Amino acid sequence: MKKVLIVATRNAHKVQEIAAMLPAGYEVHSLADFPSAPEVEESAATFAGNAALKACGISSLLPGMVLADDSGLCVDALGGAPGVMSARYAGVHGDDAANNARLLHELAELPQPHTARFMCCMCVAEGGRVLAEFTGKVEGQITLTPAGEHGFGYDPLFVPAGYDCTMAQLSAEQKNAISHRADALQQFLAWAGSEQAPTA
Repeated sequence: MKKVLIVATRNAHKVQEIAAMLPAGYEVHSLADFPSAPEVEESAATFAGNAALKACGISSLLPGMVLADDSGLCVDALGGAPGVMSARYAGVHGDDAANNARLLHELAELPQPHTARFMCCMCVAEGGRVLAEFTGKVEGQITLTPAGEHGFGYDPLFVPAGYDCTMAQLSAEQKNAISHRADALQQFLAWAGSEQAPTA
């Protein structure tokens, strides 16, 4: 009997990453499978707050366990920006090219290295009630020369600590072994009592 998990997003990239890191015993659905489900406004000031808003909002409408995450890039030289505004840093939600362009513009005249981290806060809810929360992160720095064809978001600009390539130059398997989302998801699996670790 598979464990059904609803991931509270319509972001196909995010759902694909999460599904790839979960053991075979999970049956993953996204909001794309529930066309009538509303968009929950991410109005909180923190990743954790936004994840809770989405998880609680969707789980109050759909049966079963709902997992929501809010994640983004925090650059030290920009005071933690883009932060919770990562997906809409340039004004239009999900415009990766514009978001990357704005980030490069903001950093162009600032001294290097541009230390940064990807953050991911996950919230699990059922029946509109928070069951657990998890936080993952991966440290690194921003390169002003985009590279790589994989991943999404700021991956072409983010060089993980200990690597000499961007996140977008890693294979999906390599990224899923070190990413902020993998970090948080491993904590979720430990909480859920799974005996299987995410595939690396």
